[in-house]
Amino acid sequence: MMDCNDSRALLSGEQLIYAITVPLSTSIILANLVIMLGIAWNRQLHDTPNYFFFSLLVADLCTGVALPFIPLMGLNRELSLSSCLVVHVFPNFLFLAFLFNLVMVHYERYICIVDPLRYSNLWMHRSFPLALLVVWAPPLLYASLPAFGWNNWTGPDWNNCCASSQNTTPLSNCSPNKTTCCSYRRVFPNAFIYLEVYGLVLPAILAIAGMTGRVLCITRGQMKDICRLHRSVERGSQASDREQRLNLRYVRCVVAVSLTFLACWVPYLIYMHVCIVFLISDTKRSSTTHIVLSCSGIGSMAVVPLVLGLSNRQYTAPCCKLLRKLRDRWRRRRQGPEEEVAV
Repeated sequence: MMDCNDSRALLSGEQLIYAITVPLSTSIILANLVIMLGIAWNRQLHDTPNYFFFSLLVADLCTGVALPFIPLMGLNRELSLSSCLVVHVFPNFLFLAFLFNLVMVHYERYICIVDPLRYSNLWMHRSFPLALLVVWAPPLLYASLPAFGWNNWTGPDWNNCCASSQNTTPLSNCSPNKTTCCSYRRVFPNAFIYLEVYGLVLPAILAIAGMTGRVLCITRGQMKDICRLHRSVERGSQASDREQRLNLRYVRCVVAVSLTFLACWVPYLIYMHVCIVFLISDTKRSSTTHIVLSCSGIGSMAVVPLVLGLSNRQYTAPCCKLLRKLRDRWRRRRQGPEEEVAV
């Protein structure tokens, strides 16, 4: 068994993780349910683009459920091999599935704007089940590689994971083949982490940023064409009120996209590269710093689909109607007793 100091450190780390992630996870789950119900209730939204977005919401919902367990990967716990693989492989699969779904949604909207004539003939429109298989199967296969033998379970004792404290002998149950010490380094080899970060995650984020920037450039060019046609019709050289409103709307869009990237993607990029630096330097991390970075980084990234969904009034219209009905009923019930008192 671990000594009192290690037990208290592990308990305090878990408490900090739950204190940060449980409120954030609850908010993500509820917001996803609201948007998903909005898509399900509105039959006009039952088309392929919204099916892709619904799949993204399902992945985001699962990520919200797994959010409290992802930062726990940074803690050393006493678990068997099968249990250790489950608590590491399954959250990693949900995270990668969320990322693949997010890329697919951005790609589908990118093609809709860049090449609208070819949009309806895309392979993912002709074969929607195949598209779902593309965004769910590869993450599952890659995340399951440690379960098929690509792991460090019989490797060295990283950061004295199996020792009761530093400069002490390992515990009796920490033999190379039958250890109960569960650490992310025992599950994920360095090559696996590098491949996931720089071969999957970072290219996906760069692809999303590139497609978003390209869409903004196309939107800017189309807006200039509209303003030029408007001036030719009006035969004026100065910008009209309509042109100013279009420019203001575009500026708001750019600001919203920039703030979303800064608030949602930058924290995760910082967390990802800090983890890689610690992994390369083989330095023992500060548990508090790692917990705060992991919770804020992964949680902020999970908010991206909610920003896309809540900004669309079609998705939130059913929930708004329900809230208005409840508000009207509450007002009528409140006004009824007041009128009786007045009489």
